[in-house]
Amino acid sequence: MTPLTRLMDACTELMSDIGEASMRNVGDGLLRAYRELPADRRVEFFTHLVESYGVDPQRVERAYAAWAATGRDTARAAAAEIELVDAVEPRRQKLFRRINHAPGATHALTELRSDLRALLADHPHLRSLDHDLHHLLGSWFNRGFLRMEEVTWDSPGELLDHLIRYEQVHPMAGLDELRRRLQPADRRMYAFFHPATGIRPLIFVEVALTRGVPADIAPILRPGPALSVTEADTAVLYSISNCLDGLAGVSLGSLLIKHVIDEVGDALPHLSTFVTLSPIPGFRRWLDAQDDPHLRGLRHRLAALDLTQEPDRDDTAEVDELRPHVVAAAARYICLVKDDSGRPHDRVARFHLSNGAEAWRLNWPADCSANGITQSYGAMVNYRYEPAELEPRHERFVRHGTVASSDAVTDLLTTHSGSCRPAPPSNERKSHQ
Repeated sequence: MTPLTRLMDACTELMSDIGEASMRNVGDGLLRAYRELPADRRVEFFTHLVESYGVDPQRVERAYAAWAATGRDTARAAAAEIELVDAVEPRRQKLFRRINHAPGATHALTELRSDLRALLADHPHLRSLDHDLHHLLGSWFNRGFLRMEEVTWDSPGELLDHLIRYEQVHPMAGLDELRRRLQPADRRMYAFFHPATGIRPLIFVEVALTRGVPADIAPILRPGPALSVTEADTAVLYSISNCLDGLAGVSLGSLLIKHVIDEVGDALPHLSTFVTLSPIPGFRRWLDAQDDPHLRGLRHRLAALDLTQEPDRDDTAEVDELRPHVVAAAARYICLVKDDSGRPHDRVARFHLSNGAEAWRLNWPADCSANGITQSYGAMVNYRYEPAELEPRHERFVRHGTVASSDAVTDLLTTHSGSCRPAPPSNERKSHQ
């Protein structure tokens, strides 16, 4: 019997009239069959779930008619409403809840959703299935089940390996690099854990204690003497990494950041400032697509620079001349460019601004790694988290789409908008080959 046939049979049995012990055994068999299913047969299985375990239209129609006919009869209306709510829930949600009786099922279903998400672009008919899994995982991974812990160099080796593997913003080459982010007195790392995933973190945030707000990621990442904790006045959240793609859309990052700020603020009450040093992943793609003559000239000059190399005198002068134009363009992108739903186009900006942070300062050049240049021509941004302002800013963002920005960032939206001289002809450009 093929894994696909076993999967379909297990689904049928799980939806039959069976007890919890049987659900555990059948669910376990279903998950084993899924692990054995060839990747090229997953679409067939997911399509089966969509087509065979969706909503029964006739039941919905009957339930709605019964609910609409109850009038002012409160008791009848309550019963009819319960039936209507049950009718509009896809049957596969019940199937997933029954699968979840099996050992390790919560984590397995998270991985299953990760597989599903990889198929959505080419198979949009599976989006309703993704919606169901997102709904269920959001309830299974709510705050009541999460545990925040500080990660240290003395944490279990398996956990440290997970941190290296899942770091997405500033990748680590190995344990020596991880040690530099954990062991010095001016470094902290915090993670959320869930009983279903054991020692594997759901999400983690890396913190540097600094004096003043940093404008460049390199001093934070490279080796150097640690700053005395008593001399620090700023906590910089410089990397936030989600570990499980299957939890995409489940709100974990916002919660973790606010808990970290509370934790660090309570432990080090002399700290006065909480900021990020964040990438702007959509900036270069946006800038490269603009036809405005000023922005076109700017990107041509940026393309002529090689910021990954140590700058010489000519490059330093070029950087100084370009800086106000680059940060002004980045401010425009973060604060004014919106997606189809009217929210900030940049996903990182959308995340922090919706949390109630403000766009505090634009920095360039701030990340001269190959990835930083590819994403944003090396630009980064500090988002400032002011605990007393988080809730009102969040409400203004959600209700009105208001983007909170400092006076300095707001000023950038109206200054440095003049022309940027074109790049010199190619034979006049300095070669870094």
